[in-house]
Amino acid sequence: MDAIRVEGLTKRYGEVLAVDGISFAAPVGSTIGLLGGNGAGKTTTISMLLGLLLPTSGSIHVLGHDMARDRFAALARMNFSSPYVSLPARLTVAENLRVYGHLYTVPNLERRIAELAADLALEDFIHRPAGQLSAGQKTRVALAKSLINTPDVLLLDEPTASLDPDTGDWVRSWLERYRAQSKCTILLASHNMAEVHRMCTDVLMLKKGRIVDHGTPDALLERYGREDLEEVFLDIARDRRQAVPA
Repeated sequence: MDAIRVEGLTKRYGEVLAVDGISFAAPVGSTIGLLGGNGAGKTTTISMLLGLLLPTSGSIHVLGHDMARDRFAALARMNFSSPYVSLPARLTVAENLRVYGHLYTVPNLERRIAELAADLALEDFIHRPAGQLSAGQKTRVALAKSLINTPDVLLLDEPTASLDPDTGDWVRSWLERYRAQSKCTILLASHNMAEVHRMCTDVLMLKKGRIVDHGTPDALLERYGREDLEEVFLDIARDRRQAVPA
């Protein structure tokens, strides 16, 4: 069963074609990498998956729900994390999590907040205003916010940005355990190629709003004759070589 199914998805802003007829599926329990340079269409695609933007054409189904007709049933089981989206600065971490917990009608909310605080090491600043946090602390709080409703589909935009290598590794391990235990499906947009190689079961390479290649990380390395995904990314971004024929 596919947790996410996208068919012919297109978004046009006047003469600008931001997303150009992309199609893909994310099976339940998979982690799909969404890669591409600035302007490739990643953010627009995520925004349409969340129902924040209406597609010009095409269809999106999440957890069996048509996002054009029944998106609220799916949204209750989804969540999103980005360190680039600020939480209300005057509210404490606990207050922010409480607000989002009420929006999702999370049962036993205080216990859930305590669990996330322990799991993501938030206890030392749980009662500190969000505006007074370091960049790394904000990243961890953003992740906690995205997990407050124990989502079945998790959309992550640069989830380990601003984290030191040790904390970043710890967060990736935590997300891998969460996926294994919950069968959550993750869509990951990241510029950390080592993170993508480690976490993703499949990778979609976007350029100018189109999927120009896809496959498992190892399959992409073999196809392009490269040793790491950053080299594959640069090959595609700069049109400097084609995939090696099978």
